[in-house]
Amino acid sequence: MAYDLEEQEQIASFKAFWARFGNLIMWVLILALGSYAGYNYWNSHKRTQSVEASALYDELQSALAANDNAKVQRIAGDMQKKYEGTVYAPMSALGAAKTAFEANDLKTAKAQLQWAIDHGSDEYKAVAKLRLAGVLLDEKSYDGALKLLNDSFPAGFSAEVSDRKGDVLVAQNKLAEARQAYTAAYAAMPKENPGRQLVQVKLEAIGGSVPADKDAKAADEAKAAA
Repeated sequence: MAYDLEEQEQIASFKAFWARFGNLIMWVLILALGSYAGYNYWNSHKRTQSVEASALYDELQSALAANDNAKVQRIAGDMQKKYEGTVYAPMSALGAAKTAFEANDLKTAKAQLQWAIDHGSDEYKAVAKLRLAGVLLDEKSYDGALKLLNDSFPAGFSAEVSDRKGDVLVAQNKLAEARQAYTAAYAAMPKENPGRQLVQVKLEAIGGSVPADKDAKAADEAKAAA
């Protein structure tokens, strides 16, 4: 096929361009396609992991219901080895800590809770810290429990943290500090929280009194003004 002069110049320019940049373009395309394939593979892998972890967690739930501590620990170990990156792994660690604690195996309970602290999201870490502080309280490791409770927590856990601090301080016979902690816990809890009444009982048992609710206080002030 014959080409006119302009077409021949365009072809020559393209050949020169390709000779200079062709390899670079090919590598960029290969990398882009490789990244896209890797992205798809990773998403598929994550979906498969999540499905498999969910099925294994169902087994763990059945073992929890049967109070089969040995089976719970085995499943939790498998979960942590194979599906560490899924949400089910810290959930299984919390469940395994519960059955271990009920079996009076505090060493295993603490190890499971520590795993959840080290590998879970903020919410699971917070729950694990609170429960581990409770185990340390039972072991009379008061300083360790308070150190854990003085760590960072999501804002939504402030009431539970203050409540647990109050428990530890009572065990240390630091009643003035315990009253402050329980008062803070009571103030941070919504009225509908069933735990609020328990905090009130604990506070009053050590000579404290709950602060007046804002609505009640406002009503009293309105009556006095009238």
